[in-house]
Amino acid sequence: MRAVRFHRHGGPEVLKYEEAPDPVPTADDVLVRVKACALNHLDIWGRNGLPNVDIPLPHIAGSDIAGEVESVPKEEELFGKGDEVIVNPGIGCGRCDKCLMGYDNQCRDYTVIGYKVDGGYAELVKVRRTHLIRKPESMGFEEAASIPVVFETAWHMLATKAQVGPADTVLVLAASSGVGSAAVQVAKLLGAKVIATAGDSQKMKMARELGADSTINHYDEDVLAEVMRITEKRGVDVVVEHVGKATWEGSLKCLAKGGKLVTCGATSGAQATTDLRYVYNRELTVYGSFMARLGELPEVVRMFEDGRLRTVVDSVYPLKEAAEAQRRMEGSKHFGKIVLKI
Repeated sequence: MRAVRFHRHGGPEVLKYEEAPDPVPTADDVLVRVKACALNHLDIWGRNGLPNVDIPLPHIAGSDIAGEVESVPKEEELFGKGDEVIVNPGIGCGRCDKCLMGYDNQCRDYTVIGYKVDGGYAELVKVRRTHLIRKPESMGFEEAASIPVVFETAWHMLATKAQVGPADTVLVLAASSGVGSAAVQVAKLLGAKVIATAGDSQKMKMARELGADSTINHYDEDVLAEVMRITEKRGVDVVVEHVGKATWEGSLKCLAKGGKLVTCGATSGAQATTDLRYVYNRELTVYGSFMARLGELPEVVRMFEDGRLRTVVDSVYPLKEAAEAQRRMEGSKHFGKIVLKI
């Protein structure tokens, strides 16, 4: 099969479009012919290399996968060859107490397709047969691939962890990102008022089109001052934080008393400073959020079927231009998801 792999860590130049061995499924695996795979920052972190993280080389990135079933084990009854599917990317061991209680994203052995196991920057990928979701007929493969990681993450952050409701005001940082654009929609779906930050007027306009009630230019305006102006000095109930070092301190200060900060990433750096006085004086809660439980993504996909959520595809590149697609992500030029078409 043709695939994009990296044989060493480094910049986009280490990505090679080349011939690679076909994946060999086990008795519990389905082979999927990939039609589209969306990018995530996880792809870039893995390519760059992370301390104390062993990524087997050569490696195929890509967690957000949509395609057609190529082959199934004989025991499989729900899916057959040619079925159009979305892949649920989170993988727990399936045997520990966390997995058995439905908290598979807290499994000690939890990983994500395309991170420590080969992913969707390829013509074929093997996945557990329990990790297939039927693709809505009304949706193209590029749209379907833009759903899994960011929308299940946003849903887990806002609905499961922060339990957002109509009485809440939610601040979504970097609304032009995949998680940000998903979080704006999810927060509105849950009935909240949404303040979104973005880097230019066009991105702010697009955030408002997704449902943001107010927008802030995080380059030209003081985010904390604007949040306090918009909320009449009260602050927000929930902050969707995935930027990290550059925004962390300000995010905590934006919270109202009893507020909740939910974090799922650290694209600007992981070493952030926390003034504990803000935490205990205001009785703040900080939640860590990683992916979602296995059962949450099918629930989210149903919301696309009935029109409550919509995909946000920024651009589509052919597989062989994966390096250029990653450069677009690293340059923060996108709004929504960047997708590879295979």
